[in-house]
Amino acid sequence: MCPQGGSAPGLALDNAGRGGQVPAMALTPSTMLPLGTPASDFCLPDTEGRLVSLRDFRDAPALLVMFICNHCPYVKHLRSGLAQLARDYRPRGVAIVGINSNDVASYPEDSPDRMREEIRAAGYTFPYLIDETQAVAKAYRAACTPDFFLFDAARKLVYRGQFDDSRPGNGVPVTGRDLRAALEAVLSGQPVSPEQKPSLGCNIKWKPGNEPEYFRS
Repeated sequence: MCPQGGSAPGLALDNAGRGGQVPAMALTPSTMLPLGTPASDFCLPDTEGRLVSLRDFRDAPALLVMFICNHCPYVKHLRSGLAQLARDYRPRGVAIVGINSNDVASYPEDSPDRMREEIRAAGYTFPYLIDETQAVAKAYRAACTPDFFLFDAARKLVYRGQFDDSRPGNGVPVTGRDLRAALEAVLSGQPVSPEQKPSLGCNIKWKPGNEPEYFRS
């Protein structure tokens, strides 16, 4: 067994840089965790009950942690792009994990059984993990689905932001341009541009009474 969760310092929510047209639905931006923040530890089960931890990827040149779910239209909009990104970068040694932190009692579409179905339907080749206590989402100050956190070989945060400019209904093709540019920089040993736009999506569905302070503020 390995310990779940981790901790992160108190950090201010940044609502700037939303960009792109979006349909009329609730929008939550990434908290834009400060660059250089160390990756918080995690140890979570996948949909088959296998535990996956941060240390499992200690030799990877980069680690991408994605907070996603099944039902959010913003994730659905990107799902084929997420699957393709994993097919392109996992063979190059990049460690990729998806984490579902939603309250499945209120959102049964995000249950482990439905996650298992989503892996097959979307063609995900990365571990899709269950953050039942929501402790890992809090440790990363994750706010929305999707929310992306890219760490370098030293497990320092180098990118937290959008997949690309595409949103449901805005007509911009899904390319993963922004995240791919960050990945290419890390893999080539170059600095990642600090000019980063927040990811946007549905808020993480917190269990009643479990909402973090950065969600309430």
